[in-house]
Amino acid sequence: MATAVAKTIDRKDLTGPALRTFFKIADAWKLNEGEQMAILGLDSRSTLQNWKRGTVAALSKDALERISYVMGIYKGLQILVPQTADEWVRKPNKAKSFAGKSALDRMISGNVSDLYVVRQYIDGQRG
Repeated sequence: MATAVAKTIDRKDLTGPALRTFFKIADAWKLNEGEQMAILGLDSRSTLQNWKRGTVAALSKDALERISYVMGIYKGLQILVPQTADEWVRKPNKAKSFAGKSALDRMISGNVSDLYVVRQYIDGQRG
């Protein structure tokens, strides 16, 4: 009986594609630098600029987790509300998770758990 050996994907291998995808989503959502920094968990503009230029060896697990949630939110919205997906993140939301604020307000809290909550909400709406 043959067993498959899973290739371990290195964070270095994920860094470039993850950042390129994040910044494309940031453009689609019209995120300013402060919003991008909050979502990525950054406190330095120069770090953000370096990441935009691709001058980072490997993202931290935290940054990759944050980008993964953003990618899931983006994909879920493209499925749920394809015509208004990019605007949806800024619209006030009456769902209990958002308390009348937008999903973006929740996402820019700086806490990775808030990205998780938004992702779970989107996944729940998809069924």
